[in-house]
Amino acid sequence: MFILKLTEKNLNSVAKIAGGFIKKGKIVVCPTDTVYGLVCDATNKKAVDKIFKIKGRPKTKPIPVFVKDIKTASKIAKINKNQLKFLRKKWPGKFTAILKRRGKKKLYGIDKKTIAIRIPRYKLIGFLFEIINFPLAETSVNISGQPSLDDLRKIILQFEKEKLKPDLIIDAGKLKFNKPSAVVDLTGKKYTILRKG
Repeated sequence: MFILKLTEKNLNSVAKIAGGFIKKGKIVVCPTDTVYGLVCDATNKKAVDKIFKIKGRPKTKPIPVFVKDIKTASKIAKINKNQLKFLRKKWPGKFTAILKRRGKKKLYGIDKKTIAIRIPRYKLIGFLFEIINFPLAETSVNISGQPSLDDLRKIILQFEKEKLKPDLIIDAGKLKFNKPSAVVDLTGKKYTILRKG
Protein backbone atom coordinates (compact mmCIF):
# COMPACT_ATOMS: atom_id res chain seq x y z
CA MET A 1 0.00 0.00 0.00
CA PHE A 2 1.31 3.42 -0.99
CA ILE A 3 0.65 6.10 1.68
CA LEU A 4 0.42 9.86 0.96
CA LYS A 5 0.36 12.41 3.78
CA LEU A 6 -2.28 15.10 3.23
CA THR A 7 -1.75 18.71 4.30
CA GLU A 8 -3.51 22.00 3.52
CA LYS A 9 -0.61 22.90 1.19
CA ASN A 10 -0.56 19.73 -0.94
CA LEU A 11 -4.30 19.16 -1.51
CA ASN A 12 -4.03 19.74 -5.25
CA SER A 13 -1.01 17.51 -5.81
CA VAL A 14 -2.47 14.69 -3.67
CA ALA A 15 -5.73 14.95 -5.63
CA LYS A 16 -3.79 14.64 -8.90
CA ILE A 17 -1.98 11.51 -7.70
CA ALA A 18 -5.18 9.97 -6.33
CA GLY A 19 -7.01 10.84 -9.56
CA GLY A 20 -4.30 9.05 -11.53
CA PHE A 21 -4.70 5.93 -9.39
CA ILE A 22 -8.50 5.99 -9.73
CA LYS A 23 -8.36 6.46 -13.52
CA LYS A 24 -6.24 3.28 -13.67
CA GLY A 25 -8.89 1.29 -11.80
CA LYS A 26 -7.10 1.41 -8.46
CA ILE A 27 -8.69 1.55 -4.98
CA VAL A 28 -7.96 4.56 -2.78
CA VAL A 29 -8.52 5.03 0.96
CA CYS A 30 -9.76 8.60 1.08
CA PRO A 31 -10.65 10.89 3.99
CA THR A 32 -14.07 12.55 3.70
CA ASP A 33 -16.26 14.94 5.69
CA THR A 34 -17.51 11.89 7.64
CA VAL A 35 -15.20 8.85 7.90
CA TYR A 36 -12.40 7.33 5.83
CA GLY A 37 -13.78 5.64 2.72
CA LEU A 38 -12.73 3.23 -0.01
CA VAL A 39 -13.25 4.96 -3.37
CA CYS A 40 -12.90 3.96 -7.01
CA ASP A 41 -14.29 4.67 -10.48
CA ALA A 42 -17.98 3.69 -10.34
CA THR A 43 -17.92 3.02 -14.10
CA ASN A 44 -15.11 0.43 -13.76
CA LYS A 45 -16.54 -3.03 -13.00
CA LYS A 46 -13.22 -4.60 -11.94
CA ALA A 47 -12.48 -1.74 -9.54
CA VAL A 48 -15.95 -1.86 -7.96
CA ASP A 49 -15.73 -5.66 -7.63
CA LYS A 50 -12.40 -5.22 -5.82
CA ILE A 51 -13.97 -2.81 -3.30
CA PHE A 52 -16.62 -5.42 -2.47
CA LYS A 53 -13.88 -8.03 -1.97
CA ILE A 54 -11.62 -5.76 0.13
CA LYS A 55 -14.51 -4.80 2.37
CA GLY A 56 -16.03 -8.29 2.51
CA ARG A 57 -19.35 -6.76 1.53
CA PRO A 58 -22.06 -8.93 -0.04
CA LYS A 59 -22.87 -8.02 -3.65
CA THR A 60 -26.54 -7.87 -2.64
CA LYS A 61 -25.76 -4.72 -0.62
CA PRO A 62 -25.27 -1.83 -3.09
CA ILE A 63 -22.74 0.92 -2.38
CA PRO A 64 -23.27 4.69 -2.66
CA VAL A 65 -21.64 7.05 -5.14
CA PHE A 66 -20.05 10.46 -4.69
CA VAL A 67 -20.75 13.03 -7.40
CA LYS A 68 -19.41 16.51 -8.09
CA ASP A 69 -22.68 18.46 -8.07
CA ILE A 70 -26.47 18.30 -8.44
CA LYS A 71 -26.18 18.59 -12.23
CA THR A 72 -24.13 15.38 -12.28
CA ALA A 73 -26.54 13.72 -9.83
CA SER A 74 -29.47 14.52 -12.14
CA LYS A 75 -27.74 12.66 -14.99
CA ILE A 76 -27.73 9.38 -13.06
CA ALA A 77 -30.85 9.83 -10.90
CA LYS A 78 -34.39 11.08 -11.42
CA ILE A 79 -34.79 14.25 -9.36
CA ASN A 80 -38.13 16.04 -9.34
CA LYS A 81 -38.71 19.69 -8.32
CA ASN A 82 -39.56 18.92 -4.69
CA GLN A 83 -36.54 16.63 -4.31
CA LEU A 84 -34.31 19.25 -5.95
CA LYS A 85 -35.47 21.94 -3.52
CA PHE A 86 -34.82 19.57 -0.60
CA LEU A 87 -31.40 18.44 -1.86
CA ARG A 88 -30.17 21.99 -2.42
CA LYS A 89 -30.52 22.50 1.34
CA LYS A 90 -28.61 19.28 2.12
CA TRP A 91 -25.82 19.20 -0.48
CA PRO A 92 -22.89 19.42 -0.28
CA GLY A 93 -22.76 17.75 3.10
CA LYS A 94 -23.20 14.66 5.23
CA PHE A 95 -26.36 13.52 3.51
CA THR A 96 -26.90 10.46 1.29
CA ALA A 97 -30.07 10.45 -0.81
CA ILE A 98 -31.68 7.30 -2.20
CA LEU A 99 -33.23 8.21 -5.56
CA LYS A 100 -34.69 6.41 -8.56
CA ARG A 101 -31.89 5.88 -11.03
CA ARG A 102 -31.56 6.67 -14.70
CA GLY A 103 -30.44 3.65 -16.68
CA LYS A 104 -28.27 5.17 -19.42
CA LYS A 105 -24.94 5.57 -17.62
CA LYS A 106 -23.22 2.28 -16.83
CA LEU A 107 -22.47 2.20 -13.12
CA TYR A 108 -21.52 -0.80 -10.99
CA GLY A 109 -22.20 -1.86 -7.41
CA ILE A 110 -25.57 -0.11 -7.30
CA ASP A 111 -29.18 -1.24 -7.26
CA LYS A 112 -30.99 -1.71 -10.59
CA LYS A 113 -33.81 0.67 -9.71
CA THR A 114 -32.36 3.07 -7.14
CA ILE A 115 -29.07 4.81 -6.42
CA ALA A 116 -27.56 6.26 -3.23
CA ILE A 117 -25.85 9.59 -3.94
CA ARG A 118 -23.86 12.05 -1.88
CA ILE A 119 -22.01 15.30 -2.58
CA PRO A 120 -19.39 15.61 0.19
CA ARG A 121 -18.26 18.95 1.61
CA TYR A 122 -14.54 18.17 1.64
CA LYS A 123 -11.78 20.09 -0.15
CA LEU A 124 -9.77 17.07 -1.30
CA ILE A 125 -12.78 15.48 -2.97
CA GLY A 126 -13.63 18.80 -4.60
CA PHE A 127 -10.12 18.90 -6.10
CA LEU A 128 -10.47 15.25 -7.11
CA PHE A 129 -13.62 15.99 -9.10
CA GLU A 130 -11.71 18.62 -11.06
CA ILE A 131 -9.46 15.80 -12.30
CA ILE A 132 -11.96 12.98 -12.90
CA ASN A 133 -15.31 13.21 -14.70
CA PHE A 134 -17.14 10.14 -13.41
CA PRO A 135 -18.96 9.21 -10.18
CA LEU A 136 -16.95 7.58 -7.42
CA ALA A 137 -18.13 4.35 -5.83
CA GLU A 138 -17.66 4.91 -2.12
CA THR A 139 -18.07 2.94 1.08
CA SER A 140 -16.61 3.29 4.57
CA VAL A 141 -13.15 1.74 4.89
CA ASN A 142 -14.00 -0.74 7.67
CA ILE A 143 -14.45 -4.44 6.97
CA SER A 144 -18.17 -5.17 6.56
CA GLY A 145 -19.89 -5.53 9.94
CA GLN A 146 -17.07 -3.77 11.83
CA PRO A 147 -17.20 -0.19 13.24
CA SER A 148 -16.28 2.69 10.89
CA LEU A 149 -12.69 3.95 11.21
CA ASP A 150 -11.48 7.53 11.65
CA ASP A 151 -7.88 6.70 12.68
CA LEU A 152 -5.29 5.89 10.01
CA ARG A 153 -3.26 3.60 12.30
CA LYS A 154 -6.28 1.34 12.75
CA ILE A 155 -6.87 1.31 8.99
CA ILE A 156 -3.28 0.22 8.28
CA LEU A 157 -3.52 -2.49 10.96
CA GLN A 158 -6.80 -3.70 9.47
CA PHE A 159 -5.25 -4.31 6.06
CA GLU A 160 -1.77 -5.53 7.13
CA LYS A 161 -2.76 -9.22 7.22
CA GLU A 162 -5.31 -9.09 4.38
CA LYS A 163 -4.44 -10.51 0.95
CA LEU A 164 -6.46 -7.84 -0.85
CA LYS A 165 -5.42 -4.30 0.01
CA PRO A 166 -6.21 -0.79 -1.24
CA ASP A 167 -3.62 0.58 -3.66
CA LEU A 168 -3.27 4.04 -2.12
CA ILE A 169 -3.98 5.46 1.34
CA ILE A 170 -4.37 9.21 1.81
CA ASP A 171 -3.30 10.03 5.35
CA ALA A 172 -5.25 12.94 6.85
CA GLY A 173 -4.56 11.77 10.39
CA LYS A 174 -7.41 11.23 12.82
CA LEU A 175 -10.61 12.72 11.38
CA LYS A 176 -12.66 15.15 13.46
CA PHE A 177 -15.99 14.06 12.06
CA ASN A 178 -16.10 10.24 12.56
CA LYS A 179 -19.85 9.80 11.99
CA PRO A 180 -21.35 8.28 8.82
CA SER A 181 -23.71 10.43 6.76
CA ALA A 182 -27.45 10.47 7.19
CA VAL A 183 -29.26 8.25 4.66
CA VAL A 184 -32.75 9.20 3.50
CA ASP A 185 -34.92 7.39 0.96
CA LEU A 186 -36.56 9.99 -1.30
CA THR A 187 -38.24 7.51 -3.66
CA GLY A 188 -41.64 7.43 -1.93
CA LYS A 189 -44.28 10.07 -1.31
CA LYS A 190 -42.95 10.39 2.23
CA TYR A 191 -39.20 10.62 2.79
CA THR A 192 -37.88 7.79 4.98
CA ILE A 193 -34.83 8.15 7.27
CA LEU A 194 -32.77 4.96 6.95
CA ARG A 195 -29.85 6.21 9.05
CA LYS A 196 -29.45 9.28 11.19
CA GLY A 197 -26.26 11.23 10.67
